[in-house]
Amino acid sequence: MRLRITRSVIPNLFTATNMFCGFLSIIEAGNGNYNYAAWLIVVAALFDALDGLVARLTNSSSELGVELDSLSDIVSFGAAPSILLYSTYFYQFNTIGIIVSSLPLITGGFRLARFNLQLVGFEKSFFLGLPIPISALTITTFVLAFYNNGFATSYSDAIIPLVVILSYLMVSNIRYETLPKISLKGIMEKPFHFAFLLVAVILVLMLYKKGMFYALILMIVIGIFKHIFYLIKKRTV
Repeated sequence: MRLRITRSVIPNLFTATNMFCGFLSIIEAGNGNYNYAAWLIVVAALFDALDGLVARLTNSSSELGVELDSLSDIVSFGAAPSILLYSTYFYQFNTIGIIVSSLPLITGGFRLARFNLQLVGFEKSFFLGLPIPISALTITTFVLAFYNNGFATSYSDAIIPLVVILSYLMVSNIRYETLPKISLKGIMEKPFHFAFLLVAVILVLMLYKKGMFYALILMIVIGIFKHIFYLIKKRTV
């Protein structure tokens, strides 16, 4: 029996690398290397973005790729951030800490399961609920920006509300639009999205790790306000 190698192997390798980075992050968090563990989640997110891009460029999207992507995401953007949260902060609360720090993992699992059931085709214009990579990156950049052998009180007070809100948003019905394709047509169709990307780049260049966190928070808040505006508009029609 000959082994058949298809075009889908290439994006699936990126997906597998995403999963491997999540696994390494869990190991590093367990070893107390929290900064390294956080950056591995960021790297996993880059591979997560690349696998979709490569799949579109090679026209090799497949149901196997979708399922593998979800399994990778639950490791890199569910388990890894939850363990990072527990290791850096929630360990001190014993059982309650375990429960709260597990919320990104559990709600992320529900969010991915719902996504797979609702997916029709491979192209999508929006996500229902906050995408799990965005939730994970928000947690990760918070740790990168504000953890220094512990969190200052002003930041530690925000951790539980941040985790609860992110967890809720993942299973909510709030729509988050996908990033537009970088082209003249894409800019003309969605100028606001490119303006946001420009603001995000400026924040990162000016504030680095804090800039990444603030850019993600800005994106999340914009999604919430757009949802509220849509509900108000729907009721007045």
